[in-house]
Amino acid sequence: MNQNMDREIQTLVNASGPPLIVILSGPSGVGKDAVIERMLELDYPISIPATMITRPPREGEIDGVHHVFVSVKEFGLQVAAGELLEHALVYGNWYGVPRSQVRSAIATGKHVMIRVDVQGAASLRNTLPDAPSVFLVPDDIANLEAHLRSRGSENEDEVQRRLFQVKQELSEAEHFDYVVENIEGDLDATVRAVASVISAEIERPDRVVIEV
Repeated sequence: MNQNMDREIQTLVNASGPPLIVILSGPSGVGKDAVIERMLELDYPISIPATMITRPPREGEIDGVHHVFVSVKEFGLQVAAGELLEHALVYGNWYGVPRSQVRSAIATGKHVMIRVDVQGAASLRNTLPDAPSVFLVPDDIANLEAHLRSRGSENEDEVQRRLFQVKQELSEAEHFDYVVENIEGDLDATVRAVASVISAEIERPDRVVIEV
């Protein structure tokens, strides 16, 4: 870990006041999970609420950690009970952000990063208008395509459908508070940029405490 990262981590650790809630979004395959995993590896004081989803787990995904995997019926019951901050149908599956997961993340005392797709972020910006939003973009669309293919979880038609959607989603960047470029081969630089956003928001004198 370099000294710049060490200072950034201490800035977040020493921050006064209640935890910050940050919305992290970006097109499919842009590297949202990689950024979050690296921040956790480096011991940034962040907590990640698991999103609820109706698709089966991918290889390596853990229920309750990466997502909360449920049936379509159970998802519908959660929606009806008002237990989801937002929900949307994305690529044929239902995604949502459970209030209970966000409350548990806040209770850790760490800053909360809600990782959602672009459609979900649009809903969250309405539900949590005071939560700063960060949009992750690829430094090169070819790198994003390579990441999508490397997952091996979609066939060629699905990859092409996602790439078409990515181009549509990139146009949504203007609606976010911050845009951060995910630099291929320098994940730590991307992490530092996201951490800088959190630091800047923490220090805002007009910061609003968000309740869920």
